[in-house]
Amino acid sequence: MDKIAAGSRYKGLSRRNERMQPMPLIIAKRAGYCYGVRRAVETALQAAEENGGCLTLGSIIHNPQAVASLAEKGAVCAPQAEDIPQGAVCVIRSHGEPPETYELLRQKGVRIVDATCPTVSRIQRMVEEAGRAGRRVIVVGKESHPEVKGILGWSMGMGEAVITEEEAERLAPSQEALVVCQTTLSIQRYQRVCAAIAKRIAEPDIRKTNCQATVLRREEAAEIASRADAMIVVGGSESSNTRELWELCKSLCPRSVRIECAEEIDPSEYKPGDLIGITAGASTPEGTFKEVVARMNDIENKEQIIENTEAESDFMADVEKTLRQIRPGQVIMGTVVQITEDEVCVNVGYKADGLVKKSDLSSTDVKVGDEIEVEVVKVNDGEGNVLCSQRNIVNRKAWDAIVAASEADEFVEGTGKEAVKGGLIAQIEGIRAFIPASQLSLRYVEKIDEFVGQTMKLKIIELDKTKKRVVASRKAVLAIEEAEKKKAIWGTLEVGSVVKGIVRRLTDFGAFVDIGGVDGLVHVTDLSWGRVHHPSDVVTVGQEIEVKIKNVDTERERISLSYKETQPRPWDVAGEKYAVGTVVEGKVVRITTFGAFVELEPGLDGLVHISQCALTRIEKVEDALHVGDVVRVKILDVNTESRRISLSVREVLEDEALETVPESADEYAIDDIPAVEE
Repeated sequence: MDKIAAGSRYKGLSRRNERMQPMPLIIAKRAGYCYGVRRAVETALQAAEENGGCLTLGSIIHNPQAVASLAEKGAVCAPQAEDIPQGAVCVIRSHGEPPETYELLRQKGVRIVDATCPTVSRIQRMVEEAGRAGRRVIVVGKESHPEVKGILGWSMGMGEAVITEEEAERLAPSQEALVVCQTTLSIQRYQRVCAAIAKRIAEPDIRKTNCQATVLRREEAAEIASRADAMIVVGGSESSNTRELWELCKSLCPRSVRIECAEEIDPSEYKPGDLIGITAGASTPEGTFKEVVARMNDIENKEQIIENTEAESDFMADVEKTLRQIRPGQVIMGTVVQITEDEVCVNVGYKADGLVKKSDLSSTDVKVGDEIEVEVVKVNDGEGNVLCSQRNIVNRKAWDAIVAASEADEFVEGTGKEAVKGGLIAQIEGIRAFIPASQLSLRYVEKIDEFVGQTMKLKIIELDKTKKRVVASRKAVLAIEEAEKKKAIWGTLEVGSVVKGIVRRLTDFGAFVDIGGVDGLVHVTDLSWGRVHHPSDVVTVGQEIEVKIKNVDTERERISLSYKETQPRPWDVAGEKYAVGTVVEGKVVRITTFGAFVELEPGLDGLVHISQCALTRIEKVEDALHVGDVVRVKILDVNTESRRISLSVREVLEDEALETVPESADEYAIDDIPAVEE
């Protein structure tokens, strides 16, 4: 298909009328100071204010205008640690410093204010730990960069730096090494260099230490540069962060320039109709970035005024005024006029038709004549066509739905996509969301990847509308659902009722039993009618038992349960169970001066009087019985009202003796009969 739109009503437009198109701008949202740089600048300003001035060890940021502004406010740059005088206040910049620098400053009595970026500090700790363990350390980054110098200083002499694949392939081979990278290094370069390192190191321990803010900044810049006709990257000429950002943009948009301030903008480089992107490195002050944006807006407005003035007498300009005016980001309705293998052509009421790639359609089920909603991506793709998309609309609607759910405190549905360090990446309505590991469950999660592919209800706990960042929690949903479940259960609890439960946990003082979603405590004294040394003597974890509800304290959320009260009271059935004259077995549990108490079963003891302890008369009970002895006793009497059982060991022994007496004396030999004394 000829990319000059098939449904256009005006194809012979003059170059002069083409110049009348506006010069729209795309302003990067992730531009300017990153967290680490902003923190360092604010720390330096605060130190200068509190101490009547301070020194920064090296330029606090790679931006001469910002450094000059800081100096005016009392935060003056000192190039070397040796330049810091005795007793001064010194701010360590976000790049960090090696340990020997700290030691030198301390020896001088310098008050150190450390503004090292937290991400850099984390890398330093990794490297220090590896160095102390005698492990090899490889830092992927420019060896002369202050941040890399500082990191190497913490490696205890075990570190070395490489920046290219060629340098990595020249490394001495070894079995293993810790691999980290300069925070501002692009992920793509880090991956390439790590692949080369893996050829020399058998088991490289590769850590992801790229600054996430830098990664997001580059992703956004790449997206803008791929769409823009021209790109402006604002930042200091000495900033490696800005230089790499500019190189990235230039690879995608050849008309990319790097400037330090608005005065360096050359208006002749831009023409009406250009879609211009603007971004900035991490060391660019907000004021400088705003000046550049304002300068480009002035140029755009001036061009429009000039062109409109020239067009007032042109007939085609009058015709174009009857057409719809469109701009990037605008959502409009259009009619499908042609469909090809890769694209859909839509008449949007403009002088050129809109082209939508099939990959950017929300649904491929479209036909000629359908009215569809599209978003303008580019007013002119360089060939006179309007580039449009439906995917952006879908994403925006999905984002709006997430925002609405967050504001209404409603749950959303998400699907786990990827387990990453510290949590899980999920998709909510097609929008990427992060679920921290601590927010995945009510309990500790050992294997995060178990949630990949799982659909779950989530609660939005953090929403950054500017950065379109979503942090969600499954734990919050579970907690709310469990609270509602508990509330429902608490309403059904009735003192005196008997319910089933499962033993969940044992302690020295009792057993915790789950009675349908809430836990109650069976105190050790309520486990059995008898003596219990430990709950494990009666129940085990996982055992299903019936318990009686003794008390419910809804305010303190405490439930008292009894297991023994679901069992028959031993004394209630003692008369039936232990008939007079029967012989049973028991355990001696206590000895007194008048006899021994024998436990027949938990909660049921009987007394063996001292006179019933042996066949012959004894002086004390211990002469016949001891605590812990298991003995056979005869039931002499059972009094359930007074709760007394009389027992006898002697009668059992007598019965046993009678059983051994022969039936006839003839069985004895004459010689065995003892003589009778006169």
